[in-house]
Amino acid sequence: CVPSRASYFTGRYPHSHKNRVNYTPCDGREVFLQRMLQDAGYRTGTVGKLHYHPPTADHARSTGWDTVYLDDGVPRTDAHSDYVKWRQAKDPNAAVSYNALAAARNPFRAAIQYEYTHAAWTGLHTRKLLGEFAADSRPFFLFSSFFDPHSPYLAPQPFDSMYDDVEPHLPRQVTLEDIRKLPLPLQKQILRFKPEYGMDRTRLAWIYRSYYAMVSMVDREVGAILDELERSGKTGNTIVVFASDHGDQLLEHGLMGKNVFFEASMRVPFMVSWPGRIAPSRRNELIETVDLAPTLHELCGLAVPDRVQGRSFAPLLTGRPYQAREMVFAENSIPEVITANSMEYAYWPGKGVAGIRHPDAKMVRTVRWKLTHYPGHGGELYDLANDPGETRNLYSEPQCASTVQDLKGALLDWMIVADETDQIAPKWLP
Repeated sequence: CVPSRASYFTGRYPHSHKNRVNYTPCDGREVFLQRMLQDAGYRTGTVGKLHYHPPTADHARSTGWDTVYLDDGVPRTDAHSDYVKWRQAKDPNAAVSYNALAAARNPFRAAIQYEYTHAAWTGLHTRKLLGEFAADSRPFFLFSSFFDPHSPYLAPQPFDSMYDDVEPHLPRQVTLEDIRKLPLPLQKQILRFKPEYGMDRTRLAWIYRSYYAMVSMVDREVGAILDELERSGKTGNTIVVFASDHGDQLLEHGLMGKNVFFEASMRVPFMVSWPGRIAPSRRNELIETVDLAPTLHELCGLAVPDRVQGRSFAPLLTGRPYQAREMVFAENSIPEVITANSMEYAYWPGKGVAGIRHPDAKMVRTVRWKLTHYPGHGGELYDLANDPGETRNLYSEPQCASTVQDLKGALLDWMIVADETDQIAPKWLP
């Protein structure tokens, strides 16, 4: 979550901005998108799940936000949550936890009313701030971030019953034998804490229905925000981006949550709208989260900072010549996922953690192939064209040896050149 968001806001990879693990800070020298736009004369504001560390409004403002309404959505950050304070003042039943359940056919019905949920609060305050910004003559950058959809998959009335009669398509149930065939770091992750690969299928179906309900909650709020933008008269001069920090496995490959390189975690919704400038279409080109910051710079007529590692896909949006990426990259380094002890772990240089030499992994994906490399523990290779469900690991298959070698070489090249501008002496720059 947190490293992904840092990559969106800096246009740089986690190994560069140093935010590798949730609830840890970025390198203090990083410059965030909101600061870049603020320096260019934009008003900046954020509402909802910012997920920076430390999770305080003061820290958020120090990164370039003028106005801050925080709610990271988890109890450990409630002391800093503007949503929690607002609910305490507004909800007659504020003593009931926002994670409390109510008896119903759907076992994931939330006990609180919809109007007092994270989603409703985020939508309400986004519209409020949008109204303030739209009334100003200055351009604005407004980041609205919803906690939903997210575990614990709670949906209040009437959303909890929207999908009661839907039979969701559930993922194939995997066995311990299936999991033991995966590289050791991935095994450790799937089997950490209380393994859920054998979850009751009826319970899983209700999780899916509740997940769909949470998506519908966000859909409702996004629609209301766009209505507010329309009323402001700013629609034709406002770029709207809809995206996510990651997906959710929802028990695909035996795992709830994320932190893996399977498509359910890696692929995210991504839509960009600018009426009159971007023609409606659906594209299949590969892009990365680090590409958003330079794209917004170009669309806004601003120079892209040298340290940004992504590259603009603005030409793709506006119908100009665009050379598509042949491959995209991702990385993951989360020690706690292989120790089953939250953030309490012992790392010994040269030995690693819990039998894992280094809790790190790198991924490269082309249109057809995906390779994941675990240092010292092999890897995964999936033919996405013929195996979109990523069920057959071809990493050790002799006929795929050259593909593995080529993609490992691409990972090596990426690691060498990603920090290219950081490696150049200032006196060499123009």
